Amino acid sequence: MLATNLRKTGRHRSPNHTEPAHLRPRNLSDLRRCLEPDAHTALPIRPQGAGTASTDCYRANGGSTIHMAGVDRIIRVDTDRHTVTVEAGVLVATLVDTLAEDGFELIGGFELQGRTVGGAVAAPCYGPCIGNTGSYFSSHVIAMKIVTAAGKILSISPQQKNLLAALRMSFGLLGVIYEVTLRIQPIRTFTASHRRVTIDKFASIVDTLAASNVGFKFYLMPYRDRVYLDLRRYDSDPGNAYRAPWKLKDWGESTVLPHVFKSLNRIVPIASVKYQLIDSISEATQGFVNSKLVRTGTNATSQSGHGRASRNTFYSTWCFPAIDFSMIALAYREFCETTLANSQYRCDLPAVGYRLNRDASSPLSPSYDETMIALTTASTQSKGWDNFVIDLAEFAEQWGGTPLISQSRALRAENVIQTYSNRLEFFRRIRRQLDPYNRLLSPFLAQFAE
Repeated sequence: MLATNLRKTGRHRSPNHTEPAHLRPRNLSDLRRCLEPDAHTALPIRPQGAGTASTDCYRANGGSTIHMAGVDRIIRVDTDRHTVTVEAGVLVATLVDTLAEDGFELIGGFELQGRTVGGAVAAPCYGPCIGNTGSYFSSHVIAMKIVTAAGKILSISPQQKNLLAALRMSFGLLGVIYEVTLRIQPIRTFTASHRRVTIDKFASIVDTLAASNVGFKFYLMPYRDRVYLDLRRYDSDPGNAYRAPWKLKDWGESTVLPHVFKSLNRIVPIASVKYQLIDSISEATQGFVNSKLVRTGTNATSQSGHGRASRNTFYSTWCFPAIDFSMIALAYREFCETTLANSQYRCDLPAVGYRLNRDASSPLSPSYDETMIALTTASTQSKGWDNFVIDLAEFAEQWGGTPLISQSRALRAENVIQTYSNRLEFFRRIRRQLDPYNRLLSPFLAQFAE
């Protein structure tokens, strides 16, 4: 009975949930009052941006959650120095639109624009990256300000490289981020080309793609034996980049398809008919919207993923060594087919993958040592999902997958500790200095951060 209950609930989830106190600061003074020891705020204290994490990393069972969305000023766009300074509650989508008004964009295309800037810095945030620039949103942070666990203001300059690195992807364990300065760049246009290949063909070329300067994203459909490639290259004269096709693409992928598939799962009782419809709609969307409409873009127009973390979608992400992904893609297809045969569960949305360049800008970077492929498995079906992600986690571990603390469902603490190893110990030492009384440490994070 105990094992059955574990598989129903997933790993590391408390069966007795106590709603945390919700704190909503509007400015720095409010935020400091939330963290001051004399305020007697219920512990542990966890900062939260848009709440897009798929694990319990921002939840505080019985403690307090600081919602940062109200601390949302865009302080300065410095077009001479190519930097922007913003407060942590600014939405990435809002930042992208503001920069575009001045002819600038973020360095890289990042998914889940519904995230806050603070959340995108404190946890892995990535997307299709052209060239060898930093793959993560946080890679481009050059300075920040935080409020420590004791309610003190701490400013980190570009010269404090070790501390700045530790704060990138720190999951709110070193303090609450409230102001960030990022590098930006003038808007550049790229060409986008699209290919449909079999999984076997994809396996034969993914090594070449991972080693190239091409930005790429792919959609893997294991039950149709299809991979749809989105390849991006900067071009000297690629033409105009219009926002409308990219908005249509994002609307279709992150809003329309999840709603349609959720409805089909409810009203079509015959699984074979239902999945035939679902896969046909996915293929039609990829074939028409991507291949026919989306030909050119910029980081300012192509940002996507507003709805990926909506209530209609469940997801889990693992990172795999790019050097092994030719085999992993084939193994993933087999895993999905075997799981469907054994449990009658399958995901109804395509898996989405990205290349993550080798990036040592944070000790908790998933691609610290080598180039990785991030694979996000997503579905609108809740019944059977918790069991599926446990099996997925076991598959990922078997193939050398790196867990993302904020996005890998059913991760094991032992696997996190082993994977991040000495870098995690470095992070722990800094955490103990900045939060000696564990005011920011939740039980979920204590498994590997204490």
